[in-house]
Amino acid sequence: QTRWDNLSAYLLDGNLQIDNNLVENAIRPVAIGRKNYLFAGSHDAAQRAAMAYTFFTNCKKHNVNPFEWLKYTLENIQSINHKNITDLYPHNYKQLAESKPL
Repeated sequence: QTRWDNLSAYLLDGNLQIDNNLVENAIRPVAIGRKNYLFAGSHDAAQRAAMAYTFFTNCKKHNVNPFEWLKYTLENIQSINHKNITDLYPHNYKQLAESKPL
């Protein structure tokens, strides 16, 4: 009986979902990427691909255009002090882009 009560709890609370499709859709790119890393050619190549996925996912998370962010980063990476490298992160780029036109 307890399992049935737990299973049907979503009927009593409108905030609960009947399925976990939203979560599955959110993690699908990670799962697909993980499978693709097996065929990256080498461990280093898989790490580089994972880093690219991470940066582009952060762009998506912070509503930053990945092309514009990457272009800005590649144009400015040589002139930035290594202590300020975090200024090139997507969320910091968004703050910079909102404060002045790039």
